[in-house]
Amino acid sequence: MKWVYLAAGIALYIKFLVMPNAAPDLPDISIVETVVQDSGIPNAVSGIIFRNRLYDTIFEVVVFTIAIMGASFLLANERPSCTIYRFTDQPSILLARLGATIAALVSIELAIRGHLSPGGGFAAGVAGGTAIGLIAITSSSEWMQGIYQRWHAATWEKVSVLVFIVLAVITLVGVELPHGELGALVSGGIIPLLNILVAVKVALGSWAVILVFIRYRGLL
Repeated sequence: MKWVYLAAGIALYIKFLVMPNAAPDLPDISIVETVVQDSGIPNAVSGIIFRNRLYDTIFEVVVFTIAIMGASFLLANERPSCTIYRFTDQPSILLARLGATIAALVSIELAIRGHLSPGGGFAAGVAGGTAIGLIAITSSSEWMQGIYQRWHAATWEKVSVLVFIVLAVITLVGVELPHGELGALVSGGIIPLLNILVAVKVALGSWAVILVFIRYRGLL
């Protein structure tokens, strides 16, 4: 059997030497420029994620939602942590909350202008989750849980997912908003709205996971 594998390897090697693959005759076009023209936004990455690859992006959002639900489900039967430690010295608290403020501002910037410059909904959501995490390590878990419930963050997270899926399906059907002027804040059709919805979903989902892990695992 080894001789069969060896003969097949030699035959494949000879094929590469004798019959190399011919280079495809592609037209002289720029893929990035084509994506920018089709999507109407300067950020080609956002154009690909929320237009050319929107079908995959829908399931990425769904998978993230399932992961959050899974974390809550798997830890639901465990005993909550008795002692939850957090930063108590003023320098650490000041630095963490300063970092949280900066991360929150970056999150808003990436969500609103993610279709014009490097960034987007996922990056904005991560920055928002980072801000929430920095606040969590310097604040009471009961206080964080109270704010989460008072502002109905779990409901807003689910609503953002449903609205994202509905808008994405409408876009996949072929219905698009006017692209507007390239480079303007209000441009790109529905892509800026999808950016903001993803940012809200990822940030609020991160908040839910942070609360669950702090409650059952403490601050690791």
